[in-house]
Amino acid sequence: MTSTVQSLGRLTQYAHGGGCACKIPPGELEEVVAGLIKPDDFTGMPGELLVGLDNGDDAAVVRIDEQQAVVLTTDFFTPVVDDAYDWGRIAAANALSDIYAMGGSPLVAVNLLAWPRGVLPFDLAREVLRGGLDVARAAACHVAGGHSVDDPEPKYGMAVTGLVRPDHLMRNDTALAGEPLTLTKPLGLGVLNNRHKSTGEVFPHAVETMVTLNRDAAAAAVRSGIRCATDVTGFGLLGHLLKVARASGVTAVVDSSAVPYLDGARESLRDGFVPGGSRRNLAWAQPHCELSAVDEAEAILLADAQTSGGLLLAGEIPGSPVIGEFVPRGEHLVVVR
Repeated sequence: MTSTVQSLGRLTQYAHGGGCACKIPPGELEEVVAGLIKPDDFTGMPGELLVGLDNGDDAAVVRIDEQQAVVLTTDFFTPVVDDAYDWGRIAAANALSDIYAMGGSPLVAVNLLAWPRGVLPFDLAREVLRGGLDVARAAACHVAGGHSVDDPEPKYGMAVTGLVRPDHLMRNDTALAGEPLTLTKPLGLGVLNNRHKSTGEVFPHAVETMVTLNRDAAAAAVRSGIRCATDVTGFGLLGHLLKVARASGVTAVVDSSAVPYLDGARESLRDGFVPGGSRRNLAWAQPHCELSAVDEAEAILLADAQTSGGLLLAGEIPGSPVIGEFVPRGEHLVVVR
């Protein structure tokens, strides 16, 4: 299969972008979904919708009874790395992350596969699916079939259903002034993945970061009584933090010197490997942020579009850096110092 892959070229070259950097910009997406669903649209339906479209949270949540709620999410994207197996692992970890970000545990997933069947061999598709299956196994999550389409661009991900206790639910609209701000994975995945796509350079530490499940961090957050969380993916730290601050009615203050970055991220930024999604994130967030304390390069890294990034928590857990705090709502939703 190696010789076949070599003759076909690199997997990332079959996509216009890579990973979560391909997300529709948050401002455009909000305009699309605005007004689609009203609170009374679901009157009389079974269960209680605890989390829906209102604040752009990570997953939908429906309460079944006082002890149990169902969490549902889906996520898929174009190749972020050239290794098909690693792409499958990254995409699965990224999809499962939404369940963890809500404080839940994944139960069952189905595959979503778009494949250029006349262009790329199905041996590669098998490797993608194998990677997703291995990560789902590590998460103790069933994989039961899925759906596939013939598509000019390869895409892969999962739709995942999980369970959460309603009293353990973490959501993006419950941050309180006075709570610390914690980030569980370093930033820089967007610029490193863009460098990989552009040059073919491989960054094993970035792959390892992306395939690491947010399971343990989420479990620690639930044990610590944290009730506000989101994961940092395609909208970058600034974009996701802006959503939390806006939904919660607070201002987030970020200590830029405390934000961790992956090795090579600053060098990749310096060398010009900035995803278009990262620049769009900054353009959307900037009007709501006070960024005068940092230069443009630092601001871009703070808005860098992540793929399978870490959790952003209103609270503190062992082993993860505190990068700021939430304060009463001020002129800006996010202040970087």
